[in-house]
Amino acid sequence: MPASLGLVLSNEAVTEAERKREASGGRVDAHPVSRKLYDVGCLFLDTLFDERPIQRFWFLEVIARIPYFSYVSMLHLYESFGWWRGPELRKVHNAEEWNELHHLLIMEALGGNSLWSDRFLGYHVAIGYYWILNVVFFFSPRIAYQFMELLEAHAVDTYGTFVVQNRERLAELLAVHKSDFAALLINAALLDGSTQLTD
Repeated sequence: MPASLGLVLSNEAVTEAERKREASGGRVDAHPVSRKLYDVGCLFLDTLFDERPIQRFWFLEVIARIPYFSYVSMLHLYESFGWWRGPELRKVHNAEEWNELHHLLIMEALGGNSLWSDRFLGYHVAIGYYWILNVVFFFSPRIAYQFMELLEAHAVDTYGTFVVQNRERLAELLAVHKSDFAALLINAALLDGSTQLTD
């Protein structure tokens, strides 16, 4: 189904959006090792999901939930050791994960997980990422949070570029599929006044 939607995403345009964000002061202050892993991950995404934007978004949403699972697990561990106690941060991370879950459900409804190989890769990368984040968080919560911030900034650049590049096609899909949940999402993305996207 995703291919039949006729949606596109240029890897070069995403890279350019990221470059512009960072040049305008939006660079994420991250550990050099985190930054290198992030750069390798972006290259991996660009190669594996080239011209497959919905599958790319599905993969990103699977990965986007993992930090919150990891952080809550580690906060429980910290509490067990008597190092820290504070339910508010756990509540925030649970709400963030709930938000990412709905992004994931939307991408699944659009067929982003239709290929077995994408599901296999996404789930296995997620499991490895979870355990790596647990180790990183145990020693440096700051570095773990910075890495997640890199990924979230990349997601904003990617989704923003996607909407700009597909504005007309998304409007056409909305006109044809007014009753679909996906069309409601497309309409919200196009008309949301809080998100400003420019060509």
